[in-house]
Amino acid sequence: MPDLAPFLTGFGLSLGLIVAIGAQNAFVLRQGLRREHVGAVVAFCALADLALIAAGVAGLGAVLGRAPALVTGLSLGGAAFLGWYGLSALRRAWHPARLVAENGGEALTRAGALARVAAFTLLNPHVYLDTVLLVGSVGAAQPVGAHGPFVAGAGMASLVWFAALGFGARLLAPLFARPLAWRVLDLLVGAVMILLAAGLLNHVLTAAA
Repeated sequence: MPDLAPFLTGFGLSLGLIVAIGAQNAFVLRQGLRREHVGAVVAFCALADLALIAAGVAGLGAVLGRAPALVTGLSLGGAAFLGWYGLSALRRAWHPARLVAENGGEALTRAGALARVAAFTLLNPHVYLDTVLLVGSVGAAQPVGAHGPFVAGAGMASLVWFAALGFGARLLAPLFARPLAWRVLDLLVGAVMILLAAGLLNHVLTAAA
C-alpha cells in the first residue's frame, strides 16, 4: 500500500497557505461570479502553483543533497514558520474579516483575465516565499522517493481550492462574505499548520537521535 503521508503533507501545507483573503482569491471569485473565463483562470492559478512548488522542491532538493546539514536548518526554520503561521491564523480567528469580490466592472477578454491573474499571482512576493521557499524546503526535506507525491499533493490542493472558488463562486460568495466562515477556516488552518510544524520538528529530532 502506498505511503500517503507525503501526499497529505503537501496537500495540507499548500491548502493552508492559499486559503486566505487576498487579491488572487478575490479575482478568482469575481470571475466565477461573472462566469467569465473561469476554466482558464483556475487552470493558470493551479499550474502556476504546481510549477513554483516543483521548482522549489527540485532546486532546494539538489542543494540539500549536497549539503545535508542544511536539511536540519531548513526543517527547523520551516517548523518555526509553520508554528508562527498557525498561531497567526488562530489569532485571526478572533477578529475575522470578509472576502468580497466585485461582481461589476468591465467584461474581460480571456487574455485580459489571464494577464490580471498572472499579475496577482506572480507579482506577489509572498507567493515565492510560500511556494518556492517554504513549501519547497518542506518538500525537499521529505524522504527519498517522496518528493513526487509531496508535489502532487500540494498541486492537488491548489487545483481543488481554485476550482471550488471559481466554479462554486455563486454558492461560496455568500459564505465567504460572512466573518464566521473565515473564523472556522482560520481555526482549521491554524490547527493544520501547528500539526505540520510538530511533525516537521519530530522528523528533525528523530533524524538526530
